[in-house]
Formats: sequence, structure tokens, C-alpha cells
Amino acid sequence: MIKHYILNLNPTAKHEWDRCILRDPLTAKRPDLPRLIAEAVGADTGSYLVSVNIEVQVLEQAAVPQAEQLSLSFPEVSVQSPMREAA
Repeated sequence: MIKHYILNLNPTAKHEWDRCILRDPLTAKRPDLPRLIAEAVGADTGSYLVSVNIEVQVLEQAAVPQAEQLSLSFPEVSVQSPMREAA
């Protein structure tokens, strides 16, 4: 069974659990690895000694966007409104 996931590594994340995140590319949910292994074993009740082979192949690496500060320049516009007298 071959599954594809997106791995996000952020060693400077505030929380330990956000430093290494594995997500499904379509649903963005974190994979339930024990459930996936149980599906491969079958539905019979019992304890199993299993061998899990994880082969990692980087298919694509997305560049991390640099934090940019956008500067918006607004031209100065002078608006003159005529004063109306109250009747």
C-alpha cells in the first residue's frame, strides 16, 4: 500500500507537536498510522508482531515564502467640498 503525505518541518515552531507535521494532501488531515496498519493486517482480533517499512522519497519541495512587508503608497488627493449654508 503506497500513501502520499505532505511533510511540514518547522524547527522554530512554538509547540513541539507543530515542528513535524504529516498531512494527507487532499484532506489535510493527519494520518492515523495505527488504523492504516490495522487495515493491512485484517479484521481478526489478536496481537500481531508487524514489520512496517517506511520508504521516504521526496517528490517535490515547496519553497518557504519569505516574510515580506508590503508597502502601499497612496497619492495625496485634495478634495474640496463646497460649504452649503443651512436654510
